[in-house]
Amino acid sequence: MNRRTRTILTAVTAVALSAALAGPAVAAPPTDGHDAIRQAMRAAVADGVPGVTVRVQRGHGAWAATAGVGDLETGKPRSARDHYRVASISKTFVATVVLQLEAEGRLSLDDTVEKWLPGVVRGNGHDGRKITLRRLLNHTSGIFDYLADPGFQRTYMTADGFMKHRFDEADPEELLAYALANEPYFAPGSSFEYSNTNYLLAARVIEKATGNDYGDEIDRRIIAPLHLTSTSVPTTRVTVPRPSSRAYSKLAETGTGPTYDVTELNARLAYGSGQMVSSSADLNRFYSALLRGRLLPPEQLKEMKTTVPSSRETSRYGLGLVDRELSCGVHVWGHDGGISGSQSTAVTTEDGRHSLAANLNGDWSGSTEAIIEAEFCDT
Repeated sequence: MNRRTRTILTAVTAVALSAALAGPAVAAPPTDGHDAIRQAMRAAVADGVPGVTVRVQRGHGAWAATAGVGDLETGKPRSARDHYRVASISKTFVATVVLQLEAEGRLSLDDTVEKWLPGVVRGNGHDGRKITLRRLLNHTSGIFDYLADPGFQRTYMTADGFMKHRFDEADPEELLAYALANEPYFAPGSSFEYSNTNYLLAARVIEKATGNDYGDEIDRRIIAPLHLTSTSVPTTRVTVPRPSSRAYSKLAETGTGPTYDVTELNARLAYGSGQMVSSSADLNRFYSALLRGRLLPPEQLKEMKTTVPSSRETSRYGLGLVDRELSCGVHVWGHDGGISGSQSTAVTTEDGRHSLAANLNGDWSGSTEAIIEAEFCDT
């Protein structure tokens, strides 16, 4: 979901590692080259997030670790095999299916939304006749983000609203109505603004083009071929498969106040913008396969990696894929995702050989950015 729907407090301090040893000095224990990322994980926990799970894949070798807890009540630690809601990371899966359909000649990125969803995007200045599928996928459509609508936020994102409506089964047309009740951000193609409405519509286009639920197409085209056994597009299931941790939120714009267990919810409200569940191992496998050309022909992968300036100076947005330049000059490709009780990130190098996926089971503090920097810049 859109980062503008909640305030995330970035961790700015690191945990100092020290030990008071009596007697003669002894040699430090050997390290495995992951000290920096462990420190970043502990810093996220010190900043307030309940727990962290991380997995790194380098070639054929993998490393995984956890910090903090997966259950505040019992103190049970997080698992390196945890399933979790990946939120906007779902957008890369949706974009991949759209590009596969283009490669098959079943649609074109230059098709208008109107062609596939006639009369659907109209009102308050929105006009689907002027918005192409490409503009949906790279967030240059100008369509208002339904998650930013005040009515949606009152109903689903405040403490009272969430507790009352967490299991609602709103259909895509209801969600789209929240967006179209507002004016567009700008004329199509004239700027960039991240909008979850774009991927709600992209999922609906997949359904029109194939006659199947967009989740079934993701399962058939990506999940099954890559054997992503921990990945799914749940329909109305409100739980997360085991192993998994509890998910926590402040359900507020600040990082203070009560902490709520928000583990059970109906993510169908996110639809194509952020409905999926996965694991760190599966996300690493997916992004590595994608960047290595196993899911898209060269022409479509090139289109996916053709970027526009985003709202962050250090990243550019392609078609459901973000090119992020780290402080050390390394570029990684992937996506972040945030939903109530969960912050996730998955990135890989352009050759697909070095990947990282991480999840925090709290949405009000901690920094996945620091974890990425630690892995790709400090090792």
